[in-house]
Amino acid sequence: MKNQTMGVEIEMTGITREKAAEVVSKVLNGRSERTFDSYDTYKVITPNNKVWQIMSDASIHTMKNQKGKLVSADRSYSVELVTPILKYDEDIKTLQELIRQLRHSGAVSESRLQCGIHIHIGAKEHTPNTLKNLVNLMASKEDLIYKSLEIDPARVRYCQKVNENLIETISKKKPKTLKQLADIWYSDYGVENRERHYHTSRYHGLNLHSTFTKGTIEFRLFNGTLHAGKIRSYIVFCLAISHQALNQKSASAKRTHTDNEKYTFRCWLLRLGLIGDEFKNCRQHLMKALDGNSAWRTPRIA
Repeated sequence: MKNQTMGVEIEMTGITREKAAEVVSKVLNGRSERTFDSYDTYKVITPNNKVWQIMSDASIHTMKNQKGKLVSADRSYSVELVTPILKYDEDIKTLQELIRQLRHSGAVSESRLQCGIHIHIGAKEHTPNTLKNLVNLMASKEDLIYKSLEIDPARVRYCQKVNENLIETISKKKPKTLKQLADIWYSDYGVENRERHYHTSRYHGLNLHSTFTKGTIEFRLFNGTLHAGKIRSYIVFCLAISHQALNQKSASAKRTHTDNEKYTFRCWLLRLGLIGDEFKNCRQHLMKALDGNSAWRTPRIA
Protein backbone atom coordinates (compact mmCIF):
# COMPACT_ATOMS: atom_id res chain seq x y z
CA MET A 1 0.00 0.00 0.00
CA LYS A 2 2.69 2.47 1.02
CA ASN A 3 4.78 1.89 -2.11
CA GLN A 4 2.34 3.87 -4.25
CA THR A 5 3.13 7.46 -5.12
CA MET A 6 0.86 10.28 -4.00
CA GLY A 7 0.30 13.99 -4.31
CA VAL A 8 -1.87 16.35 -2.29
CA GLU A 9 -3.60 19.66 -3.05
CA ILE A 10 -4.80 21.68 -0.06
CA GLU A 11 -6.86 24.85 -0.52
CA MET A 12 -6.66 27.49 2.19
CA THR A 13 -6.84 31.18 2.98
CA GLY A 14 -6.11 33.41 6.00
CA ILE A 15 -2.57 34.11 4.80
CA THR A 16 -1.18 35.31 1.48
CA ARG A 17 0.58 33.14 -1.07
CA GLU A 18 3.78 35.02 -0.27
CA LYS A 19 3.45 34.17 3.43
CA ALA A 20 2.62 30.55 2.63
CA ALA A 21 5.73 30.31 0.45
CA GLU A 22 7.82 31.67 3.33
CA VAL A 23 6.44 29.01 5.68
CA VAL A 24 6.98 26.20 3.17
CA SER A 25 10.53 27.40 2.46
CA LYS A 26 11.38 27.51 6.16
CA VAL A 27 9.97 24.06 6.97
CA LEU A 28 11.56 22.41 3.92
CA ASN A 29 14.80 24.41 3.95
CA GLY A 30 14.05 25.41 0.38
CA ARG A 31 14.25 28.51 -1.78
CA SER A 32 11.18 30.31 -3.10
CA GLU A 33 10.66 31.64 -6.63
CA ARG A 34 7.66 33.65 -7.78
CA THR A 35 6.69 32.83 -11.37
CA PHE A 36 4.12 35.58 -12.09
CA ASP A 37 2.11 33.11 -14.20
CA SER A 38 -1.70 33.13 -14.48
CA TYR A 39 -1.95 31.44 -11.06
CA ASP A 40 0.71 33.73 -9.51
CA THR A 41 2.55 30.58 -8.48
CA TYR A 42 5.34 30.49 -5.93
CA LYS A 43 7.67 27.52 -6.35
CA VAL A 44 9.65 26.23 -3.40
CA ILE A 45 12.61 24.12 -4.47
CA THR A 46 13.99 21.83 -1.76
CA PRO A 47 17.61 20.65 -1.41
CA ASN A 48 16.64 17.34 -3.08
CA ASN A 49 15.13 19.32 -6.02
CA LYS A 50 11.49 18.58 -5.28
CA VAL A 51 9.18 21.44 -6.23
CA TRP A 52 6.30 22.46 -3.96
CA GLN A 53 3.88 24.98 -5.44
CA ILE A 54 1.69 27.64 -3.86
CA MET A 55 -0.83 29.02 -6.33
CA SER A 56 -4.16 30.82 -6.49
CA ASP A 57 -7.54 29.12 -6.90
CA ALA A 58 -10.54 31.08 -8.10
CA SER A 59 -13.07 29.08 -6.06
CA ILE A 60 -11.69 30.00 -2.61
CA HIS A 61 -13.55 32.61 -0.56
CA THR A 62 -10.57 34.69 0.52
CA MET A 63 -10.32 35.86 4.12
CA LYS A 64 -7.77 37.38 6.49
CA ASN A 65 -7.52 37.67 10.24
CA GLN A 66 -8.37 41.11 11.59
CA LYS A 67 -8.41 41.52 15.36
CA GLY A 68 -9.24 37.87 15.87
CA LYS A 69 -11.98 37.74 13.22
CA LEU A 70 -11.94 36.52 9.64
CA VAL A 71 -12.90 39.27 7.22
CA SER A 72 -13.00 39.42 3.43
CA ALA A 73 -9.64 39.81 1.73
CA ASP A 74 -8.19 40.28 -1.74
CA ARG A 75 -7.11 37.47 -4.07
CA SER A 76 -3.57 37.36 -2.72
CA TYR A 77 -5.14 35.37 0.13
CA SER A 78 -6.21 32.60 -2.26
CA VAL A 79 -3.76 29.79 -1.51
CA GLU A 80 -3.51 26.26 -2.87
CA LEU A 81 -0.59 24.12 -1.76
CA VAL A 82 0.37 21.54 -4.39
CA THR A 83 2.91 18.94 -3.32
CA PRO A 84 5.39 17.20 -5.61
CA ILE A 85 5.19 13.42 -6.02
CA LEU A 86 5.55 11.94 -2.53
CA LYS A 87 6.00 8.53 -0.90
CA TYR A 88 4.18 7.78 2.33
CA ASP A 89 7.03 6.47 4.49
CA GLU A 90 9.48 9.10 3.27
CA ASP A 91 7.27 12.18 3.29
CA ILE A 92 4.17 11.91 5.49
CA LYS A 93 5.79 13.32 8.64
CA THR A 94 7.23 16.27 6.73
CA LEU A 95 3.85 16.97 5.12
CA GLN A 96 2.10 16.86 8.49
CA GLU A 97 4.62 19.25 10.05
CA LEU A 98 4.21 21.62 7.11
CA ILE A 99 0.42 21.57 7.56
CA ARG A 100 0.81 22.37 11.26
CA GLN A 101 3.15 25.28 10.58
CA LEU A 102 0.79 26.74 7.98
CA ARG A 103 -2.03 26.58 10.53
CA HIS A 104 0.14 28.19 13.20
CA SER A 105 0.97 31.00 10.76
CA GLY A 106 -2.73 31.86 10.42
CA ALA A 107 -3.88 29.75 7.48
CA VAL A 108 -7.42 28.36 7.56
CA SER A 109 -9.05 25.71 5.40
CA GLU A 110 -12.79 25.18 5.81
CA SER A 111 -15.51 23.96 3.47
CA ARG A 112 -17.59 27.09 4.19
CA LEU A 113 -14.79 29.03 2.51
CA GLN A 114 -14.97 26.70 -0.49
CA CYS A 115 -11.74 25.00 0.49
CA GLY A 116 -11.22 21.33 -0.27
CA ILE A 117 -8.48 18.73 -0.37
CA HIS A 118 -7.67 16.62 -3.42
CA ILE A 119 -5.47 13.55 -3.19
CA HIS A 120 -3.75 11.98 -6.19
CA ILE A 121 -2.51 8.39 -6.24
CA GLY A 122 -0.14 7.27 -9.00
CA ALA A 123 -1.99 5.14 -11.57
CA LYS A 124 1.08 3.56 -13.18
CA GLU A 125 0.30 0.04 -11.91
CA HIS A 126 -3.40 0.19 -12.71
CA THR A 127 -5.10 -1.59 -15.60
CA PRO A 128 -8.63 -1.26 -17.01
CA ASN A 129 -9.68 -4.13 -14.74
CA THR A 130 -8.17 -2.67 -11.57
CA LEU A 131 -9.74 0.70 -12.36
CA LYS A 132 -13.06 -1.12 -12.78
CA ASN A 133 -12.45 -2.63 -9.35
CA LEU A 134 -11.80 0.85 -7.97
CA VAL A 135 -15.02 2.25 -9.45
CA ASN A 136 -17.00 -0.65 -8.00
CA LEU A 137 -15.32 -0.49 -4.58
CA MET A 138 -16.14 3.20 -4.36
CA ALA A 139 -19.72 2.71 -5.52
CA SER A 140 -20.40 -0.12 -3.08
CA LYS A 141 -19.45 1.94 -0.01
CA GLU A 142 -20.14 5.40 -1.41
CA ASP A 143 -23.02 6.33 0.88
CA LEU A 144 -20.97 5.42 3.95
CA ILE A 145 -17.88 7.19 2.58
CA TYR A 146 -19.75 10.43 1.92
CA LYS A 147 -21.37 10.36 5.37
CA SER A 148 -18.06 9.48 7.01
CA LEU A 149 -16.36 12.48 5.41
CA GLU A 150 -19.28 14.84 6.17
CA ILE A 151 -19.00 16.32 2.70
CA ASP A 152 -20.37 19.85 2.71
CA PRO A 153 -23.54 20.07 0.54
CA ALA A 154 -22.07 23.20 -1.04
CA ARG A 155 -19.17 21.11 -2.36
CA VAL A 156 -21.13 18.10 -3.66
CA ARG A 157 -21.28 19.45 -7.21
CA TYR A 158 -17.47 19.39 -7.26
CA CYS A 159 -17.27 15.78 -5.98
CA GLN A 160 -20.30 13.94 -7.32
CA LYS A 161 -20.89 10.27 -6.66
CA VAL A 162 -19.97 7.58 -9.19
CA ASN A 163 -22.01 7.81 -12.38
CA GLU A 164 -24.43 4.84 -12.47
CA ASN A 165 -24.21 4.72 -16.26
CA LEU A 166 -20.43 4.40 -15.95
CA ILE A 167 -20.78 1.37 -13.68
CA GLU A 168 -23.29 -0.33 -15.97
CA THR A 169 -21.38 0.37 -19.18
CA ILE A 170 -18.03 -0.81 -17.80
CA SER A 171 -19.69 -4.01 -16.59
CA LYS A 172 -21.33 -4.58 -19.97
CA LYS A 173 -18.45 -3.66 -22.31
CA LYS A 174 -15.54 -4.94 -20.17
CA PRO A 175 -12.88 -2.59 -21.58
CA LYS A 176 -9.49 -4.18 -22.22
CA THR A 177 -7.49 -1.01 -22.86
CA LEU A 178 -7.26 2.39 -21.19
CA LYS A 179 -8.53 3.98 -24.41
CA GLN A 180 -11.66 1.84 -24.30
CA LEU A 181 -12.18 2.75 -20.65
CA ALA A 182 -11.63 6.43 -21.44
CA ASP A 183 -14.23 6.23 -24.22
CA ILE A 184 -16.74 4.99 -21.64
CA TRP A 185 -15.72 7.63 -19.07
CA TYR A 186 -16.22 10.50 -21.54
CA SER A 187 -19.28 9.08 -23.34
CA ASP A 188 -21.77 11.31 -21.48
CA TYR A 189 -19.91 14.55 -22.26
CA GLY A 190 -20.44 15.05 -25.98
CA VAL A 191 -17.71 16.76 -27.97
CA GLU A 192 -16.01 18.46 -25.02
CA ASN A 193 -12.23 18.29 -25.48
CA ARG A 194 -10.89 15.41 -23.39
CA GLU A 195 -7.53 17.12 -22.95
CA ARG A 196 -9.14 20.13 -21.26
CA HIS A 197 -7.87 20.47 -17.68
CA TYR A 198 -11.25 21.61 -16.35
CA HIS A 199 -13.20 18.93 -18.20
CA THR A 200 -16.71 18.56 -16.77
CA SER A 201 -16.14 14.88 -15.96
CA ARG A 202 -13.51 15.75 -13.35
CA TYR A 203 -16.08 16.88 -10.77
CA HIS A 204 -16.54 13.46 -9.18
CA GLY A 205 -15.31 12.15 -5.85
CA LEU A 206 -13.39 9.57 -7.88
CA ASN A 207 -11.93 11.42 -10.87
CA LEU A 208 -10.52 9.28 -13.68
CA HIS A 209 -10.15 12.27 -16.03
CA SER A 210 -6.93 12.82 -14.11
CA THR A 211 -5.95 9.21 -14.83
CA PHE A 212 -6.31 9.60 -18.57
CA THR A 213 -4.60 13.00 -18.77
CA LYS A 214 -2.05 12.99 -15.93
CA GLY A 215 -1.54 9.40 -14.89
CA THR A 216 -3.03 9.83 -11.41
CA ILE A 217 -6.25 8.80 -9.71
CA GLU A 218 -7.76 11.85 -8.06
CA PHE A 219 -9.97 11.67 -4.99
CA ARG A 220 -11.86 14.97 -4.61
CA LEU A 221 -13.87 13.94 -1.57
CA PHE A 222 -12.42 15.89 1.29
CA ASN A 223 -13.54 19.06 3.05
CA GLY A 224 -10.88 21.63 3.73
CA THR A 225 -8.94 21.21 6.98
CA LEU A 226 -5.48 21.89 8.36
CA HIS A 227 -5.75 19.08 10.92
CA ALA A 228 -2.63 17.06 10.13
CA GLY A 229 -4.08 13.85 11.56
CA LYS A 230 -7.23 14.06 9.46
CA ILE A 231 -5.26 14.73 6.30
CA ARG A 232 -3.05 11.73 7.04
CA SER A 233 -6.17 9.58 7.45
CA TYR A 234 -7.50 10.80 4.09
CA ILE A 235 -4.21 9.94 2.38
CA VAL A 236 -4.11 6.49 3.99
CA PHE A 237 -7.70 5.84 2.89
CA CYS A 238 -6.90 6.70 -0.74
CA LEU A 239 -3.75 4.58 -0.74
CA ALA A 240 -5.66 1.67 0.80
CA ILE A 241 -8.60 1.62 -1.59
CA SER A 242 -6.29 1.95 -4.60
CA HIS A 243 -4.15 -0.90 -3.26
CA GLN A 244 -7.24 -3.05 -2.73
CA ALA A 245 -8.35 -2.42 -6.31
CA LEU A 246 -4.91 -3.47 -7.56
CA ASN A 247 -4.90 -6.73 -5.62
CA GLN A 248 -8.52 -7.84 -5.81
CA LYS A 249 -9.48 -10.07 -8.75
CA SER A 250 -12.91 -8.46 -9.05
CA ALA A 251 -15.23 -6.19 -7.07
CA SER A 252 -18.98 -5.76 -6.91
CA ALA A 253 -20.68 -2.38 -7.17
CA LYS A 254 -23.65 -3.57 -5.08
CA ARG A 255 -24.52 -0.86 -2.58
CA THR A 256 -23.96 -1.66 1.07
CA HIS A 257 -26.95 -1.26 3.39
CA THR A 258 -26.49 -1.50 7.14
CA ASP A 259 -28.17 -0.67 10.43
CA ASN A 260 -24.76 -0.28 12.12
CA GLU A 261 -22.66 2.10 10.05
CA LYS A 262 -19.65 2.21 12.36
CA TYR A 263 -19.28 -1.56 12.54
CA THR A 264 -19.72 -2.07 8.81
CA PHE A 265 -17.27 0.68 7.91
CA ARG A 266 -14.72 -0.46 10.51
CA CYS A 267 -14.79 -4.00 9.10
CA TRP A 268 -14.27 -2.61 5.59
CA LEU A 269 -11.37 -0.41 6.68
CA LEU A 270 -9.72 -3.45 8.27
CA ARG A 271 -10.14 -5.38 5.01
CA LEU A 272 -8.48 -2.46 3.22
CA GLY A 273 -5.45 -2.92 5.46
CA LEU A 274 -5.98 -0.20 8.09
CA ILE A 275 -5.05 -2.65 10.83
CA GLY A 276 -3.37 -2.19 14.20
CA ASP A 277 -2.14 0.75 16.24
CA GLU A 278 -0.42 2.42 13.28
CA PHE A 279 -3.79 3.22 11.72
CA LYS A 280 -5.90 3.49 14.90
CA ASN A 281 -6.20 7.28 14.63
CA CYS A 282 -7.04 6.99 10.93
CA ARG A 283 -9.89 4.59 11.70
CA GLN A 284 -11.17 6.91 14.43
CA HIS A 285 -11.18 9.95 12.13
CA LEU A 286 -12.92 8.02 9.35
CA MET A 287 -15.62 6.53 11.61
CA LYS A 288 -16.33 9.50 13.87
CA ALA A 289 -19.34 10.85 11.93
CA LEU A 290 -21.05 7.47 11.48
CA ASP A 291 -23.84 6.03 13.62
CA GLY A 292 -23.70 2.76 15.50
CA ASN A 293 -21.22 0.76 17.54
CA SER A 294 -17.87 -0.08 15.98
CA ALA A 295 -17.21 -3.01 18.33
CA TRP A 296 -20.50 -4.91 18.11
CA ARG A 297 -22.58 -5.93 15.12
CA THR A 298 -25.90 -5.72 17.00
CA PRO A 299 -26.77 -3.61 20.09
CA ARG A 300 -28.19 -6.56 22.02
CA ILE A 301 -24.81 -8.31 22.04
CA ALA A 302 -23.21 -5.24 23.57
